[in-house]
Amino acid sequence: MTVMDTVHRTAPSRTARQRAWDIAARVCDPEIPVLTIADLGILRSVDVYDAGPGRTAVQVTITPTYSGCPAMEAIRDDVLAEFAREGYSSASVAMVLSPAWTTDWMSAEGRAKLEEYGIAPPSGNSRAGGHSGPIRLALQVKCPQCQSLNTKELTRFGSTSCKALYVCQDCREPFDYFKVL
Repeated sequence: MTVMDTVHRTAPSRTARQRAWDIAARVCDPEIPVLTIADLGILRSVDVYDAGPGRTAVQVTITPTYSGCPAMEAIRDDVLAEFAREGYSSASVAMVLSPAWTTDWMSAEGRAKLEEYGIAPPSGNSRAGGHSGPIRLALQVKCPQCQSLNTKELTRFGSTSCKALYVCQDCREPFDYFKVL
């Protein structure tokens, strides 16, 4: 029997839902620790339910950046640990693959944090699901160190599958670029 089988589905107050969202939203991505799962846009929803006298159940829904993302298990464990620290005895994490995550879901704050961390944020929109029309052209990636556009892709896959490895031709610094997905 799952937590959700024993939960009385009554509508939580806005305050309870917002508090639960805030708890989940502070969990950091294990691969890019300056970003939270909310910054990345993988935190989809947080539902709060009455689980009986004095008990609250929480279900967090997340979407991986790609279907084989190895960080999802760590993120799930971190979310559950965060709720346990806050006194929630009944928390669960659901992973949904549809609709597929897109870099369009990243927050502006998350993009700024990436750049400050030395990773070029995704440039442009993914047009996820909209594959008709003009063909997208690759644009030059701006160096997060010196802001130069004189950069070159070294390899399509960087430290993770979500990133490509670039080098700046001006300051000669290598950097990751978070690809538009």
